[in-house]
Amino acid sequence: MNNLSQKKCGPCSSGTIPFSEKQINTFKPLINPSWTLINNLKLERSYKFPNFIQALAFVNRVGELAEKEGHHPDITLSWGKVILELMTHKIKGLSENDFILAAKIDELIP
Repeated sequence: MNNLSQKKCGPCSSGTIPFSEKQINTFKPLINPSWTLINNLKLERSYKFPNFIQALAFVNRVGELAEKEGHHPDITLSWGKVILELMTHKIKGLSENDFILAAKIDELIP
């Protein structure tokens, strides 16, 4: 568990239970502290870029990663800014997949 970026996102079944506060508190220190926990339901992180082109390029890299992992963030793109939200929609909360994808996204930014 100590290197989430080496793991692969897996499918969640409809009976999967969202992470408890204890589980969230175990996984949260394993990702960049810039990820904000929202209502114990989702992770959010904002990124700033010097222009739209670089922000769009980052979004495209995140999109390629999301497709590869089969786990997709909500993405907001504006001039010089990207906001990512991670949540496992199927279970209406957080799962290990959200933390895995957050760790992998962290590696996209030097």
